[in-house]
Amino acid sequence: MNIASVIVDVAVRQTDRPFDYSIPDMWREVIQPGMRVIVPFGPRHVQGFVLSVKEEPESRKLKPIVEPMDIVPVLNEELLMLADWLTKESLCFKISALQVMLPAAMKAKYSKHIRTTGEAPLSPQMQTFLNGREEAPWEEASEAGLLPDVRKGVKDGSLDVIYAVRSKGRKKTVRMVKCVLPEAKLQEVIQSMPKNAIKQKEALQTFCGKEGEWLPLHETGISSAVARAIIQKEYVTEKQEEVYRDPLAGRTFTPDQPLLLTDIQQKAINPILEKIHEAAAQPFLLHGVTGSGKTEIYLQSISEVLAKGKEAIVLVPEISLTPQMTDRFKKRFGSEVAVLHSGLSTGEKYDEWRKISRKEVKVVVGARSAVFAPFENIGLIIIDEEHETSYKQEENPRYHARDVAIRRAQFYSCPVILGSATPSLESYARAQKGVYTLLTLDQRVNDRPLPTVDIIDMREELREGNRSMFSRDLFEKIKDRIEKGEQAVLFLNKRGYSSFIMCRDCGFVPECPNCDVSMTYHRHRHQLKCHYCGHEDTAPDKCPECQSEHIRHFGTGTQKVEEELLKLLPEARIIRMDVDTTGTKGAHERLLKQFGNKEADILLGTQMIAKGLDFPDITLVGVLSADTMLHLPDFRASEKTFQLLTQVSGRAGRHQLPGEVVIQTYTPEHYSIQLAADQHYGAFYEQEMMTRKMGGYPPFYYLALITVSHEEAIVASAEAAKIVANIKPELSPAAVILGPVASPISRINNRYRWQCLIKYKREPKLGETLKHVLEHYAKQGKSNGLMVSVDIHPYVLM
Repeated sequence: MNIASVIVDVAVRQTDRPFDYSIPDMWREVIQPGMRVIVPFGPRHVQGFVLSVKEEPESRKLKPIVEPMDIVPVLNEELLMLADWLTKESLCFKISALQVMLPAAMKAKYSKHIRTTGEAPLSPQMQTFLNGREEAPWEEASEAGLLPDVRKGVKDGSLDVIYAVRSKGRKKTVRMVKCVLPEAKLQEVIQSMPKNAIKQKEALQTFCGKEGEWLPLHETGISSAVARAIIQKEYVTEKQEEVYRDPLAGRTFTPDQPLLLTDIQQKAINPILEKIHEAAAQPFLLHGVTGSGKTEIYLQSISEVLAKGKEAIVLVPEISLTPQMTDRFKKRFGSEVAVLHSGLSTGEKYDEWRKISRKEVKVVVGARSAVFAPFENIGLIIIDEEHETSYKQEENPRYHARDVAIRRAQFYSCPVILGSATPSLESYARAQKGVYTLLTLDQRVNDRPLPTVDIIDMREELREGNRSMFSRDLFEKIKDRIEKGEQAVLFLNKRGYSSFIMCRDCGFVPECPNCDVSMTYHRHRHQLKCHYCGHEDTAPDKCPECQSEHIRHFGTGTQKVEEELLKLLPEARIIRMDVDTTGTKGAHERLLKQFGNKEADILLGTQMIAKGLDFPDITLVGVLSADTMLHLPDFRASEKTFQLLTQVSGRAGRHQLPGEVVIQTYTPEHYSIQLAADQHYGAFYEQEMMTRKMGGYPPFYYLALITVSHEEAIVASAEAAKIVANIKPELSPAAVILGPVASPISRINNRYRWQCLIKYKREPKLGETLKHVLEHYAKQGKSNGLMVSVDIHPYVLM
């Protein structure tokens, strides 16, 4: 095999195809599909992926591969096929589809060097700069202001610019030492050493009785200087041994035993076990109320898969769910489990990924990207909280983990379990049509009652003079829980101190200079921040427009709630969980551990506390503002509200103590709030399906969203209109095109945004048509600053 087809790491339309390279003789046995290689591409060296290896007569002149980056392929045959499918489905570049499957540590970085060629004399400036060296880093020349001289040197042939590829994947190693002397000889050496060599004697004593044993130097207590001395005297030898970074270091897991399943659980697990034994691909929708024991079904299904010598992937939506989930899986399966989520460092992710790749583990628990775990004998894929929108990636490739999981399960002929107390409408509709098999758990384990729910009309509270953010009912209940030594969870669907600040005299609201949104106020740094482009400003004390000092904070954020609570209940111990308090590594885990150890009475937080938490003493859940999501310009607003309220209510009364939920709202009559209070998914599904049918939205139609952005509004709107005019003739009359209109957030980062939405049922030509649109603008866009993106089955319409 002498030719390799390589896809290069240059994500532009023109390079989105394989290029052929010759394989030098010394690597003919080594190069295989799925490996990363370094190849010459134009003037530089870049990373590429080998897609196939073929035999061809050596008639054409091909550039040779520079060197392989891997000894064994990093992507197996199935993942290479999956990349083809992903490229087609999400209309992305092939290189993006391949890279999303690898940890960040394995994405290439390029370093540039300037090297003398010896073929022409150097300019005096370059001679002084290089000072006898043959090469120097590009950055050094840049800092010395010599780039024009470099350009001249490259033109006249005296200099060359070398691009080197560095992989960020650094293996972690430990220094190991071993005594090379036999035991008797070691004692002799210790006796004969001079009196003042105390440290060396002590060091050699460490090896007594450990003949031929390798010891980690950092555990022996021997200093580096002493180690160096006894190695130089050839009493001891050393080596570097590779070790894994352990994201769960310092935590102990007591093994647990499978629980006895209830009749309802047994009935739900039987069809899954059947498909595992038949090795048949089948998606199951496990619809179980909160606290109905879905996790135990996952664990026992996985045990069955491992007994057959196969592997399992478990996806969880939020990083905050991972610690509790990881604990459950580690207790059951011990060292068979690897963890992959965004809370790990780059090195930890790299090591966990290599454990999977080397078949050292059998179970992966992780967030969205763990669906690409490089297993080769998958027996089960589980997606917990399958309704979560975080399973959809919002940048290229715009894949949904559920679709990828079902695709991989077809290849390995294995079942997929989609679990949720509030399944997405699309999944439930598929289960109703028989595409998925519906399994239902309609009771909590041990017949524990669902919590009682009170809906509080905050308009009434206002009329009766209560201007606080807590209704009297909720406040009394919080007080009562603190007195009883029980715990409460308060949920607020926002972050920051308050939504925005406003001048009460002239109505001025500070807006982001780059985006059409008001800035969010963050109290601890007295700052205004744009959550879209990251722009920051100091919050004004006077109105910049009318100089009035009546600047008020409007809306409610987690920091503000915490302050208000401490004013009313100074004795309350509060843990706040939001983006600001969980920014550091391991923060989620630390805060949840403190709460679990009863170091706080109240857990106050945003969406990250709504699901998955399971603590015995939570008997009260308060939702401070149920309306925040209801009024967004998004057809899924009611569904998201219903899901969130049901999930957060489900945190209460999961163990012995009964639970209560208080939902505060300004629209108590809305069906999503009423039905969430009753945890009545069936009635919500019927009602919402009617609304979706009337509006022509999923699951009755598929959607595709085209977004056009440019620095000038008129250019963006004109190009969006052109795109609509071009695609209309290619689609059937049944397709509906809405727009073009300005996006709900019409400007982000100084770029104006226009969008159009296509609703369709069956459009065989749609993929091809949209691909042509992207290709057309990829050629033009770079020169005129226009950006066009396409999202098939979008989840974010803002």
